[in-house]
Amino acid sequence: MPANDGSSLYAQIRRRLIEGGEWEQIRTIMSTKLNESGWTDEVHNKSSASPLPPVPPPVTSEETATAEFSSSPSLSQSRNSAPLPPTPTSPIILQAKQVAMEGWSKISSSIGSINFAQAGTKLSKGFSQSVQATRERLGQIAPDEITELPQEYKDLENRVDALRTAHLALLKITKVYESETYDYPVQIQESISELSSSIGYNITSFAATNLKGTALPIPAAPSAPPPSQHKTLPHALGRASRAASIAVAANASASAPQESGDRLGRALALYSEGWEKIANARLDQDAAIQDNFLHPWQTTLNSSITVAMKARQAVRVSRLELDAAKQALKNAGPAKQEQARLEVENAEDDLVQKTEVAITLMKTVLENPEPIKNLNELIKAQLMFFSTAAEALSTAQGEIEELSVAAEGDYRKSRDH
Repeated sequence: MPANDGSSLYAQIRRRLIEGGEWEQIRTIMSTKLNESGWTDEVHNKSSASPLPPVPPPVTSEETATAEFSSSPSLSQSRNSAPLPPTPTSPIILQAKQVAMEGWSKISSSIGSINFAQAGTKLSKGFSQSVQATRERLGQIAPDEITELPQEYKDLENRVDALRTAHLALLKITKVYESETYDYPVQIQESISELSSSIGYNITSFAATNLKGTALPIPAAPSAPPPSQHKTLPHALGRASRAASIAVAANASASAPQESGDRLGRALALYSEGWEKIANARLDQDAAIQDNFLHPWQTTLNSSITVAMKARQAVRVSRLELDAAKQALKNAGPAKQEQARLEVENAEDDLVQKTEVAITLMKTVLENPEPIKNLNELIKAQLMFFSTAAEALSTAQGEIEELSVAAEGDYRKSRDH
C-alpha cells in the first residue's frame, strides 16, 4: 500500500471496530492499563482527539491489519510523548550517597598527600639496614668493614647501661613500698573476712529497708561493719598485743596478788603502745619513699635514660645505613658510582651528627644528680622509721624489764616460803 494514500489501513480497522461496537471496549482497556502504570491521561486524550481519516476500501488480510495497527504512527507518537512519572528517591539513599562521596573524597585526599617517592626511599633504606644487620650477625662481613664508633661513645654506652641496670635492680625491690601489705603475709585472709562482713551488712541493710510493710519478717537492724584496718606487721602486732592485754587484765584471778595479776597485762599494753608508734612511723616512711624516691627514680628511668637509649638506637641505625651504603658503593657499576658515593657521604654526615647528639645526652644522664638525691631520700625515710622504732621499743623494753625483774623477785619469794 502506498505511504501517501489518504485512506490508511488504521482508519479502516478503526471504522470497522466502531461499527462493530468494539472500539470503546478497546479504549477502556487501554486507558485502565495506562492509569495502572502511572501514565497521565494525555495519551488517551491525544489518541481520542485525532480526526478520523477517510474510510478506505476493505482489506482482506488480517495479519497485515494487525501489523499496521501495532505500528501506527499515531499510537507510537502518543506513547513516546507521554512523560514518565517521577521516581521517588529515599532520604536514606541520598544520605548513603553523600556519605560515600565524602569517604571517597577523604581517601582521595589522603592518597594524594602521600609522598610515594619518599616512602619508597625509607622502605629501601630499612631493607638495607636489615640485610646489613643480618649479615653482621652471621659473620658474613669482615670486622674491618664495620664502621668503628668513637671510644668515648662506647665508654659512655657502658656507663649508661650500668646506670640503667642499677635503676632497674633497685626499683624491682623498692616497689614493695607501693603496697601497704608487703610485710604482712596473712592480709589475704583478713581481706576476705572484711569483704564477707561488708557483703553481709549490705544485704541485711537492704532487707531491713525494703521489707517494711510486707508480710515477711524484718531482720534486726544490722550493726555497722568494723572499720577497715591497716594491714601491716606493726599494726597487727599492736592490735594483737592490745587485745591480749585486755583479755589478761579482765580475767586476772581475784585471789592472786594485784601486782602479779596485772604485770603481764601492763607489759602487753606497753608493747602495744610501742608498736602503735612504729606502725604510724611505718606509714610515714612508705609515703616518703613513694614521693621522694620511687616517683623521681622512675621518672629518671623513663625519661632521661630512655631518651639516651633512643639516641643510641638512632646511632646504630645510622651506622648500619653507612655500612650498607659502603657495600652498595663497593658493588656499584661505573654508571652508579657517583650516586653511591654521594649516599656514603650523606650517611657519614648523618652518623657524625647523631653520634654527637647521643654523646651529649648520655653525658647529661650520667651527670644528673637526681639519682643520688633520690637515694638519699630513701635512706632518710628508712632512718626515720628505724629511729622511731628503736626509740619506741627501747622505751617499752626498759619498762617491761622492770616488770620482769619484779615478777621474778616475787616468784622466788613465793618459792622460798
